Amino acid sequence: MAAVLRERLVELVEPLLGNLGYELVDLEFASGGGSGMLRIFIDRAEGVGIEDCERVSREVSALLDVRDPVPTAYRLEVSTPGLDRVLRTQAHYGRYLGARVAVELAAAREGRRRYTGKLEAAGPEGIELDVDGTRVPLGYTEIFRARLVPEWPDNSSKGRRR
Repeated sequence: MAAVLRERLVELVEPLLGNLGYELVDLEFASGGGSGMLRIFIDRAEGVGIEDCERVSREVSALLDVRDPVPTAYRLEVSTPGLDRVLRTQAHYGRYLGARVAVELAAAREGRRRYTGKLEAAGPEGIELDVDGTRVPLGYTEIFRARLVPEWPDNSSKGRRR
């Protein structure tokens, strides 16, 4: 049910955001205790500020009030994607070629579900990572979640967080 609701929300929200000049980076819905939390992460070339988040919140709230796709009470939160932004579409991957990326697969491949490496390519079927000198092709259908790994000045080769 959660995956179906998420896809329905993406189908509703993504065109609205496009019309407003924003990109839907990611959308999360978590429910529990009779209510839920809908988080929408937005971006645009010029960057996103608090006013943008407020504008998108008003517009999305109005759309969801009319369409009513969420079967429970929920709170809406609109935010920027942050330094460890989610990569969800081919365009997202293409924009960050050369960056360090952490990928979690939906199912293990040869006993391994997590890969971290330099994003070398993004094509119509999938991506390629350089993981410790080895090219690893990953299909989009295999990827459960992918995020940028923030590069800090004193540990750019490790990708650790502080």
